Amino acid sequence: MNPEVPEDSEDHEPGRGKPIGRRILLGTLGLGALGVVSAPVLQRGMEAFLGEAAQKDPTGLTGLLPNGGGFRYYSVTSSVPRKTAKNYRLTVDGLVDKPASYTLADLRALPQTRMVKDVQCVTGWRVPDTPFEGVRLSALLDAAGVRSSAGAVRFTCFDGAYTESLTLEQARRADVLVALRMQDKDLSHNHGGPVRLYVAPMYFYKSAKWLSGIEVTEEVEPGYWEERGYDIDAWVGRSNGRDDEPTT
Repeated sequence: MNPEVPEDSEDHEPGRGKPIGRRILLGTLGLGALGVVSAPVLQRGMEAFLGEAAQKDPTGLTGLLPNGGGFRYYSVTSSVPRKTAKNYRLTVDGLVDKPASYTLADLRALPQTRMVKDVQCVTGWRVPDTPFEGVRLSALLDAAGVRSSAGAVRFTCFDGAYTESLTLEQARRADVLVALRMQDKDLSHNHGGPVRLYVAPMYFYKSAKWLSGIEVTEEVEPGYWEERGYDIDAWVGRSNGRDDEPTT
């Protein structure tokens, strides 16, 4: 959720603001109407600008800036390579009988699931009613043939640094997707595209962006933020000392 915008901090006595002329009033109304018409275009432009800036900002401060979509842009590396339908691959391996490699076209050809839920970040912001579409992670695990010794799933990303993990039981939930679309559009690079993980009932750091690998393991291996103190089981409202409303 975007932080509240503070009101004008100048001191004004009630009822004694400066009068404005007719020309200024009409001009202000005109700008307001223009803003209504151009808001979607400006929002997309702001999202793109902040996304690019965040990738080149080693301080991470750009991730704190609000934008019209409600999202913040986080990356743990200074830059992330771009993947397209031509060079994207998602591997499924580890403790499976049938390791696989999926192209973007392969993933799009599989049955798709759409769900609309709030997105909740552990830092406090929330974006309500956000549509995600993709392949259920359980379907990819079933296709790979998970071995009896398996107990968890580890996720790697093509930024070269970020990792995440879920227990096998968590990974098989119906509200965990290998997502290809968000907000009824193909996932953009800045939102973790072309493919990201989406773990609906957990804080958003579990929904790893730029997904490149799914490895079935014996035990949960702490992910990037878990190694830095975040909870491994990141249920919204029940972890990390927060009491946010659940997203399910």
